[in-house]
This record gives sequence, C-alpha cells and structure tokens, in this order.
Amino acid sequence: VQLVESGGGSVQAGDSLRLSCVASGRTSPTYFMGWFRQAPGKEREFVATVRWHGGDTHYTDSVKGRFTISRDNAQNTVYLQLNSLKPEDTAVYYCALDDGSNDYPYYSARAYVYWGQGTQVTVSS
Repeated sequence: VQLVESGGGSVQAGDSLRLSCVASGRTSPTYFMGWFRQAPGKEREFVATVRWHGGDTHYTDSVKGRFTISRDNAQNTVYLQLNSLKPEDTAVYYCALDDGSNDYPYYSARAYVYWGQGTQVTVSS
C-alpha cells in the first residue's frame, strides 16, 4: 500500500487548505483512514479519522469545528479540509491507513499500518 499526500503549503492565520491522500496498491481491507500531525520537537498527534465503510468521523478536540475529514471510496482518497488555520496548526501532516490488523484505538498511531510521506502545513500570524 502506498499513500501519497498533497495540498500542504504556507498560509496566513485564518486561511484554509485542503489536504488530499491517495491510496494505491492492496488497500483492502481498510477500516479507518486518518490524519496525524507532527510539529517540530513534538510527538506525532492524532488529528482526525474516518471509518472507510460507514463514514463516521472522529476529531481531536483542538480541530473540532475547523477541520473536516471526508473520503471518496471510489477514488481511494481521503481529504482533510483545514479552515480557520492557526499558527499552532503548523506541522507535517501525515495520512495513515488502519487495516484492522490490531486492536489499537482509532486515535492511536499504532493502529495505522501504512503511512504517507507527509505534507508540510505552515501557518503564520
């Protein structure tokens, strides 16, 4: 499985970005596809995830109401719409795929077996 992210960039506070992640290869089964982020000097943290079959979504508290995760099953693509961006959202954003092969919860990085290379999001004040 390969995951390729795109859509990052440098923006001003209050701006928006849309991240995309395309999955290719043996993508079945897919239970969740999620986004994590890692800021310099910090640990990777959960941002959002979507259940591939069913569509229910989950977010970390700091992005609720600002970020929206969605997916296009036919295109094997997951999106993350980032609105009202803040400087503290600056990080490398990673797409990840949970194939259901373990029992870690959806918000744990350990649940996700496959990872993209990351895309940089920089928000200036």
